[in-house]
Amino acid sequence: MAARLEMADVLRRHGDTYRREHDGHLGRVERRVMSAIELCRTAALGGHTEGCSECGFVRCAYNSCRNRHCPKCQSQARDDWLAARQAELLAVPYFHVVFTLPAQVAEIAFHNKETVYAILLRTAAETLRTIAADPKHLGAEIGLLAVLHTWGQNLHHHPHVHCVVPGGGPSLDGTRWVACRPGFFLPVRVLSRLFRRLFLDELRAAFEAGDLGFFGELAGLAEPAAFAHRLRAVRQVDWVVYAKPPFGGPAQVLAYLGRYTHRVAIANSRLISVTGTDVTFRWKDYRHHGKSKLMTLGADQFIRRFLMHTLPDGFHRIRHYGFLANGHRAAKLALCRRLLDVPRPLPTDEPADDTVPPRQSERCPCCGGAMVVLAILPSPAPRRPSFRDDSS
Repeated sequence: MAARLEMADVLRRHGDTYRREHDGHLGRVERRVMSAIELCRTAALGGHTEGCSECGFVRCAYNSCRNRHCPKCQSQARDDWLAARQAELLAVPYFHVVFTLPAQVAEIAFHNKETVYAILLRTAAETLRTIAADPKHLGAEIGLLAVLHTWGQNLHHHPHVHCVVPGGGPSLDGTRWVACRPGFFLPVRVLSRLFRRLFLDELRAAFEAGDLGFFGELAGLAEPAAFAHRLRAVRQVDWVVYAKPPFGGPAQVLAYLGRYTHRVAIANSRLISVTGTDVTFRWKDYRHHGKSKLMTLGADQFIRRFLMHTLPDGFHRIRHYGFLANGHRAAKLALCRRLLDVPRPLPTDEPADDTVPPRQSERCPCCGGAMVVLAILPSPAPRRPSFRDDSS
């Protein structure tokens, strides 16, 4: 059976050409992401040999790059992150709310990723918390987890935030749990209008503070009059906010989070073929009811689209707000459970059970026995590249 195609194969075949042709426009982050993916799980990063304690099978296992943009490195990061979240789930319905930027604002975001993506995450959360706190709607303090995605299925730039929100929260005086109506969280039209106002107010403040840059076709927006005209135009359009039906329970919430939190722009499973000139991949056309289609792009264009979604160093694409905010999460969750009259979850740091079989990745592919480390394989390079272990 032929080996499955990977993003690493595309970059190993076409990456050097792309670097040469875009040398003056390729940033440090993009170069590091390309290098990390190319070297991931190869001898260049070192590793170890491991053998089966049952049948004697021996193989080399090379180290991962652990870069958050690498399609191969997200599985373990996702599993570890989900294990930490499991104890934080409440026995209430959870809702999925998505906030999307219109195209006229998305192109500004592309040239100002750190500033505008932060505004997007912050104002989406503030919108939900403000409307939820209004006694006309819910009258409660809510918590939420927000995940930034910047891509669509065709790899075009499409910044949006997925929010997972418990269907209720403590009353504003902290004395009782306020649940939302069955199957309904908050009115999306009200959310959309407040989101638009909060976002544009912060975007204008960033412009006035000199925190935005404009290049190429957008250079004219550096003029205050042109920028003000752009803001007036986007105030006249509807901003897309939609809420999906509630999840069935905590297990479904975890399954959802596993699909969304540690995604990258394209999964290896969507790649179909790579030639000397082109890359073909599978995508879903949501304008035609999610129909699965194939798209073929020139290798240069495909790599360009993939690199559009790299994030600035240190930027956290997964954030917690409200009663799930990091600073007071434990105390607030304890209050929520007390108001809901549910027991505290059992601790997860129990002693390891030697009878538990090893994970599939640690099993022998021949007989299923346990694989044990036999020797360490140091990296042949004098200095291992730094790829920044950041899966947030």
